[in-house]
Amino acid sequence: MIQMQKTTIQTYLKQNMVLTISGLLAILSMLLIPPSIRYIEYIDFRVLTLLFCLMLVVSGLQKTGLFHAVSTSLLKKAHSIRQLSLILIFISFLGSMFITNDVALIAFVPFTILVLQQASQENESCKQVHSHVLIMIIVFQTIFANLGSMLTPIGNPQNLYLYSLSNMSLFEFFQYTLPLTLLSFVMLLLSCRFCIPNIPIQIPHTKAPSVERKSLLQNSILFFLCLLTVTHILPWQLLLILLSIAVFLFDKRLFFSVDYGLLATFLFFFIFIGNMSEFSLVKNLLQNLLEGKEILVSSLTSQVISNVPCAILLSNFTTSYGKLLVGVNIGGLGTLIASLASLISWQQYRTIAHANPRKYFITFTIYNVVFFLILLGFSLIYYG
Repeated sequence: MIQMQKTTIQTYLKQNMVLTISGLLAILSMLLIPPSIRYIEYIDFRVLTLLFCLMLVVSGLQKTGLFHAVSTSLLKKAHSIRQLSLILIFISFLGSMFITNDVALIAFVPFTILVLQQASQENESCKQVHSHVLIMIIVFQTIFANLGSMLTPIGNPQNLYLYSLSNMSLFEFFQYTLPLTLLSFVMLLLSCRFCIPNIPIQIPHTKAPSVERKSLLQNSILFFLCLLTVTHILPWQLLLILLSIAVFLFDKRLFFSVDYGLLATFLFFFIFIGNMSEFSLVKNLLQNLLEGKEILVSSLTSQVISNVPCAILLSNFTTSYGKLLVGVNIGGLGTLIASLASLISWQQYRTIAHANPRKYFITFTIYNVVFFLILLGFSLIYYG
């Protein structure tokens, strides 16, 4: 039993390397700066609360069947592989703005796999290109979920963190994210136009799943409360109390859907960065490195440690939060680990029968690097 538990823990830590590394860094920093009451000052409880509450609410919305009902209804309008791809990629792009890039991929990638498998069984033309098209759609869903999520403060964890830390207004926030989002949308249309074959197909018309209206109303109200807290109208302490009571009364199983590993990763990085900030040499070094190069440094750093930890790390050594916001969002493209959301698609694709992980990885890397360079070049010129 003990050996089995040990193996389970080791497997979990290997599958969550960012969590493991952040934990080790926090422990090492604690050896240099012994734990004290000052540690409380390191932790942004508002961000942790918002992440926790948003994960609860979005999980609740997902269980209502809303996402699949909308997707199924939209697919009735598809009459070719290109139209099918455009719809599947666009709902990931749009959905990520409100339900986060992680949840958008968790919800829509399995749905995409199911739709493509059904379409290939009923359409000989689709069967011939099934493997290639499936890889292309999932890769583009991942890329544009990462890009779509940059638009709103709740689209991804780094946005929520930087928006809360910077105290910028929504108007200021959108000044940094809207131009990139519009460019990303144009790239989405061009990608589907030139990279997906325009082969006619007949989509199997399945009845849209029913939506649990009572649960949808409850979770919509809770989601609205989260938005009030994000915009600094409702205190985060009150949100935590209200939402915890509501979830406990309506569906306490949602507490098991929360990604506590992500919350722990934030906590560990808060401790590590707080301790490192005590050393003036480290602080001055990173400040000099970032000055005037926030976009370039943060986007490149994200390639190695992923964009969420990068945002937490570098935010302590610059006040140019807008440019840092741009950099870490662009930095979600590139390597497979640049955005933790990309690993979700990767793991889901690998479970498919007759999957070709090598081809997926090559395709993913090529398109990610190309889009990364385009957006980086645009950002360096547009934002200065």
